[in-house]
Amino acid sequence: MSKQKHSSQSFVPYIPASQSLPEITIFAVVLGIILAIIFGAANAYLGLVVGMTVSASIPSAVISMGVLRGIFRRNSILENNVVQTMTTAGEAAAGGAVFTIPALFLWGMDIHVIMIAFIVIVGGLLGVLMMVPLRRLLIVKEHDTLPYPEGTACAEVLKTGEKGGTGAIDVLKGFAIGGVFKALGDGFMLFKTEIETGIYRFRNAVVGLDTFPALLGVGYIIGPSISGQMIAGGLLAWVVMIPMISFFGAGSAAPIFPSTAPLSTLDAWGIWDNYIRYIGAGAVAAGGVISLIRTLPILFSSLVDTVSSVSKNQLGGPNTLGRLDKDISMKWVVGGSLLLIIIIAINPVIHVGILGAIAILILGFLFVTVSSRLVGVVGTSSDPISGMTIATLLLVTLAFKLSGITGTDGMLAALGVSAIVCVALAVSGDISQDLKTGFLVGSTPWKQQVGMIIGVLVSGLVIGWILIMLDDAYGMGSRDLPAPKAVLMKILVQGLMEGKLPWDLILIGVASAIVIEFLGLNSLVVAVGIYLPIHTSAPIMIGGAIRWLIDRSSKDHQLRNARIDRGILYASGLIAGESLIGVVIALLIFLKVPIPGSAVISNGFVPLILFLIVCYTLWHVSIKAKREDRLES
Repeated sequence: MSKQKHSSQSFVPYIPASQSLPEITIFAVVLGIILAIIFGAANAYLGLVVGMTVSASIPSAVISMGVLRGIFRRNSILENNVVQTMTTAGEAAAGGAVFTIPALFLWGMDIHVIMIAFIVIVGGLLGVLMMVPLRRLLIVKEHDTLPYPEGTACAEVLKTGEKGGTGAIDVLKGFAIGGVFKALGDGFMLFKTEIETGIYRFRNAVVGLDTFPALLGVGYIIGPSISGQMIAGGLLAWVVMIPMISFFGAGSAAPIFPSTAPLSTLDAWGIWDNYIRYIGAGAVAAGGVISLIRTLPILFSSLVDTVSSVSKNQLGGPNTLGRLDKDISMKWVVGGSLLLIIIIAINPVIHVGILGAIAILILGFLFVTVSSRLVGVVGTSSDPISGMTIATLLLVTLAFKLSGITGTDGMLAALGVSAIVCVALAVSGDISQDLKTGFLVGSTPWKQQVGMIIGVLVSGLVIGWILIMLDDAYGMGSRDLPAPKAVLMKILVQGLMEGKLPWDLILIGVASAIVIEFLGLNSLVVAVGIYLPIHTSAPIMIGGAIRWLIDRSSKDHQLRNARIDRGILYASGLIAGESLIGVVIALLIFLKVPIPGSAVISNGFVPLILFLIVCYTLWHVSIKAKREDRLES
């Protein structure tokens, strides 16, 4: 990408205003819907397993170019941009949903698709509509000061569309390998996918490995620093905390709350389930709040700048705007937002009332505003969505409790408000990057915004079915589907409403996060490692280690980046393939379709060897890249 700076007034996009290309076409809409469902389902599954999601903008852009250009011979970069915009909006809505809504399953409530669809669609639409008036300020007027890294990178991918076929093949290779591995392991049960061993003469000290290609891909994408901090949290829990609890409780003949069995009878998994998960939940909550506090200066300045621009009427514009300046009409934006708030207040699906609707309006617009600016500086991966969602949850839970709305009704209302705000935040942060991409390549804003709305609607209509199937097949909060962020939301709401929680354990987690932060580490990342089984963090660390090796494979900066880019596409395919097959397996179980399979191979060397083969393919695809294969210039 050129380092030359341009003012927003003189900037000329890749497709100038004088040129018009097809954008929202039947090809783009159909492909966008398909990819929104695929990556939305994959992100939902990944979020429930790991507690984090990855952006689908670049993989979907590459697949779009491979399909539209390679198969249908269509050469419009703006069509490809609409496809990746729809995909990103859909997967962002699904990602926001899995951080909160599964808490309802954990309470054993009667969950139906309409309730989930209502939360996701309302939250997603609010995220899109609230971002519309901010586009001119954040994307156009501050083009030189807000880089929006993922959006800029995706624009470069689209501009190098002639390489889209090769990139699409890398994604599809990863998709096939990840899918086949999942089908053989957890579908046909040909081998077990979890390896575990104790440490000699070290009571209840356990290390393990989930041989999942998706987790390997996550580690490669997030890099060695974050994956290393995650495994540090896992080692702290499984090689320090669990043996320590086991040692001090070895002579205990009576149960110690919250366990109902004597501590001396618990193995490593029993201690993790009864004690470590609460410590991890406290650490994750504290890490989320710390991440929010750390960004308060930027949050405050973002809010001040936005309010100042609104007061100066800088967000508006004449009705005779050119193609590159036309957003969805403000009449639709304001009217649609007010209509959604009224529907939220009076709807019979999830009872949040006027208090909840007002909270969504105020906190939603506040956090959407600061989140949209924040991701322009630090990127979507550093957006403190967890912290803002936790802050929302704490505020509305206390507000409902003080107003006399307690018990199940209060918990449901508080979680409903938080879920809607969380989806709005996730969507607004991701589509901010998409709007930057559109600005750079020359998309028509209102057409891009319509694509976002379609992506949100599609994701909202299917995510409920996906969550219900996953719960029926694996069980929310289980070892197979730990749903870490949703468990945290449940613990916080239930603790504030009822006070029946092991607060000592939670406060130990809070104190641990504070200590970790003082050590100079990312407390939220380490906290997620504490909460999740070490079996999940281990393959993520291996993926990060492969990324580290690739990063040091050459002194040629351009060649090294080309290798990393190819690896990211392949890793994205691993994630999407395995996650989608995981959803398919859940569907078959939900429909009670028998899956033929043989006895599980008990030898752990078989899955380990297969996993190492997948590791080699990731290394091989990356290291074979050439300088001209770069996706970013």
